[in-house]
Amino acid sequence: MMKISVLGCGRWGSFIAWYLDKTGHEVLSWGLESEQIFQDLKKERKNAYISFSDDVVITSDLTKAVSHAEVMIISISSQALDSFVSSQLIKENLNGKAIVLCMKGIEESTGRRLTQIIGSHIDTNRTPVAVWVGPGHPQDFVRGIPNCMVIDSDNEELKQKLVKSFSSELIRFYFGKDLIGTEVGAASKNVIGIAAGMLDGMNYTSLKGALMARGTQEISRLIKAMGGNEMSAFGLCHLGDYEATLFSPFSHNRRFGEMLIKGEKFDKLAEGVSTTKALIKLSELYHVDMPIVNAVNEVLTYHKDPKETLSSLFLREVKSEF
Repeated sequence: MMKISVLGCGRWGSFIAWYLDKTGHEVLSWGLESEQIFQDLKKERKNAYISFSDDVVITSDLTKAVSHAEVMIISISSQALDSFVSSQLIKENLNGKAIVLCMKGIEESTGRRLTQIIGSHIDTNRTPVAVWVGPGHPQDFVRGIPNCMVIDSDNEELKQKLVKSFSSELIRFYFGKDLIGTEVGAASKNVIGIAAGMLDGMNYTSLKGALMARGTQEISRLIKAMGGNEMSAFGLCHLGDYEATLFSPFSHNRRFGEMLIKGEKFDKLAEGVSTTKALIKLSELYHVDMPIVNAVNEVLTYHKDPKETLSSLFLREVKSEF
């Protein structure tokens, strides 16, 4: 049993607290007093996805949350991570604790991976960092539908400890061996998810097979250029997450893309929007051709015609597949 504090009580944060409580850990759930989602959870001990047992402690006191934890799992908006760490978390005593990032994103303004953001503020020799990513939706997990996920870290001891402690019949964890590829792959699948949603909105769903094949190749090129293992794009962090992101009705990014085409407003977080802009920066920095990312960016940023822009992806000049 481990003492765990989950920082963030949104859809994933609340599920993680629920899951780790179910698997026998001593869990505390932290959120902001100013957020309605925290108030509802505190009052009702449940939300639209999960119901907490009486064992889960709910608090808005960050010092209490950090003091409680051997492991702090952060599950907030990836674009808010730098501000949260620099203005709040570094004020706490973090020595001897570990941080796990259960979020998928790349910083929009800089192109930094999330572990790089942590490392810019915190001594990761004293407070090691891991990431927890991969396919699955809380709506499926709470119904007992199992899936496989991955934990990766540059700290081998922490990675081994987390995989062994967190694995269950509901989630089988694999050891990641490429932190760059794991982070970039996990974040960028949300961009491919937006493209898939756009295809759904245009009734071009049959093109999602081609999108999957080309998307994986595209992201693998970027991972390789950044110094990672290009095969990571074909693992659980990216290709393995396509079903949950490109096809599931629960996917925020797919739904965002579909509703954008239909002219409807999507009022939930779609991390792929910011990640698209971050990947544009990285593609320029590492000189990698990323036609799918560019197409999504053309639609999101420059309001280009989606049908014309996405159709052109599959009507490019004739060339070999590989």
